[in-house]
Amino acid sequence: MRSDKTIKNRSTLSPSIRWMLAALVAAATTVRAEETPAKTDASATTEKTDAPAEKPAPLPLHQIEGNGGIFSTLSAYIVNPPRNGEWLGRPSVGLAYVHLDHGRNLESFSITESPWKRLEIGYAYNRFDLGDLPQDIERATAIRISRDAVTQHNFNARLNLLKENEFETHWVPALTFGTHVKYNEDIKQINTDLFDTLANAGLKHDSGVDFTLYASKLITFLPRPVLINVGGRATEGAQLGLLGYTDNYSFVFEGNVVVFITSNLALAAEYKQKPNDYTPVGNLVGREDDWWTIDAAYVVNKHLTLAAGYGHFGQVLNHEANGVWGVTTKWEF
Repeated sequence: MRSDKTIKNRSTLSPSIRWMLAALVAAATTVRAEETPAKTDASATTEKTDAPAEKPAPLPLHQIEGNGGIFSTLSAYIVNPPRNGEWLGRPSVGLAYVHLDHGRNLESFSITESPWKRLEIGYAYNRFDLGDLPQDIERATAIRISRDAVTQHNFNARLNLLKENEFETHWVPALTFGTHVKYNEDIKQINTDLFDTLANAGLKHDSGVDFTLYASKLITFLPRPVLINVGGRATEGAQLGLLGYTDNYSFVFEGNVVVFITSNLALAAEYKQKPNDYTPVGNLVGREDDWWTIDAAYVVNKHLTLAAGYGHFGQVLNHEANGVWGVTTKWEF
């Protein structure tokens, strides 16, 4: 293991992350008092008018792979769709920082555009700092890998098959199908450095395609509104694809529950089943465990949402990642 001093230096926030957090604080302090959030997307979709609609609250959030959702799981609701009277939706951008300890950080930049009410197109750039894994590999094998981080590109397209309460009902959930093309820039070179160790463990590819199907329903008869998002995913990816892709699809469950405490504040709990479809490599690449997180999101105004979360990720590569924390933000134009 590295010295404590080395680990401390590796976990220090980068200047770009410090700048991002400072910008978020500055944005929050400049909110005008009269800018209060409008209805959630679920209630806004039930309004029928030919006049341009007032902008609803900037929900759902961007999850870390660039889709409408919470933190690691999705929602069937489309991000920032065209409002009534508009022929084209407006873009949304997001930033996220997740601290996994032992010098490991996940940073994400995301952007979505919904050209029409049933279609969401998104992209996310992920950078995962490997922390002390390169040093542990060198200590165990005398091999020095040429990467200390992996980067991944996520290209997403989601189609809303059913709108919530469609067909003049009160029970039909929103239903959205997604296709997610992923490309990992660095895992192939790391595998080459390790003389195909990852490929022999089943992680043979640097790209893959996920498929998701999500249903969402807003429950309004309780003391506070509760949003339930339930979904399934077909994936070949390990650790979201940051560790590479296998030859076989796994079908996993994921979902979340969101409680709207006030019109500005929401609390969420999410669960993400992981496929674990590869052979662990000693103590360096451990098995993949399911994730769960608890999150709080605050709607600052009709454009800006801030969120923070705490998570339990189990084994991630060469260390457990329990006590994970992160911050995310999204701005809707």
